[in-house]
Amino acid sequence: MKKVIVAGLVAAALCLGTPALAQNSTVNDQYDDELMHPLRVASYLIYPIGFAAEWLIGRPFQYIISRDQLRNVFGWKPANEEGSYRKISRRM
Repeated sequence: MKKVIVAGLVAAALCLGTPALAQNSTVNDQYDDELMHPLRVASYLIYPIGFAAEWLIGRPFQYIISRDQLRNVFGWKPANEEGSYRKISRRM
């Protein structure tokens, strides 16, 4: 019985929330030839690969090298520390 109630609540939320989201949407869903440019199509295919690589490789690697025990081994510095890239870019 609980599953039926939860399913009903989810269905009601989807039915009631969808029109509100559709009215506030600024995305133009009409077809446009610019959307089929070969580089844009390639980006549609490559973007999920980059997103997955960031979350599966980049972020765990940054977590590991930023640990207190390994900071000196890898030379990792926080972004707001003196000598880091962000401090240098502000001076330029």
